[in-house]
Amino acid sequence: MLMLHESRPHGFSLIELMITVSILSLLMLVAAPAMATWIADSRVRTVAESIQNALRLAQSQAMNRNRLSVFALTSAKPEWNAKPTQNGSNWYVQIAPLPSSDEADHATAADFFVQGNAFAGQSGVLIEGPSLLCFGPLGQQVAVGKDSTTVGVACAKADPAVYTVSNPSNKDGRKLKVFAHIGGRVRMCDASKTLSSEHPDGCENEK
Repeated sequence: MLMLHESRPHGFSLIELMITVSILSLLMLVAAPAMATWIADSRVRTVAESIQNALRLAQSQAMNRNRLSVFALTSAKPEWNAKPTQNGSNWYVQIAPLPSSDEADHATAADFFVQGNAFAGQSGVLIEGPSLLCFGPLGQQVAVGKDSTTVGVACAKADPAVYTVSNPSNKDGRKLKVFAHIGGRVRMCDASKTLSSEHPDGCENEK
């Protein structure tokens, strides 16, 4: 005997869809703050790494060219001879032309500007640190007058020079520091940790 079964429509009912959408919305509300924190921390790390790499770039340029190199923070567009600013939101690296020769009179960005970055200013990340740091041919910090830097600001030595990177809108988020020691060592670390065998990414005693 042939048995006939009542067919049942496939798919979701309107009520089932509404419940699913409601659950997804709640999950997104819960996850949104964590995602925002993750994005803010990621931007802080990107900026800190760029400063660390820029300091090392300035060192290598000084050694490779046997010249004075300049790492500068600026609030202006990062370009040739931009005005250095303490705690500036942007940075650049350039080679200083010799002030006692025709080189200084005919210096151009094409010859002496190395690299610049404006990501911190664009992403709301705060950089705190000295406006200028200079490196000599041995890759070590050097102190020179404003005539030698050609950017209107003198270079002082600091042991170490410290650049702190954070996000003001994320007060409990990540804060990273970049140390540039007078002998040439450059290191990035997490300010919330103390350097130890358990925390190799932590900061040293310098504050």
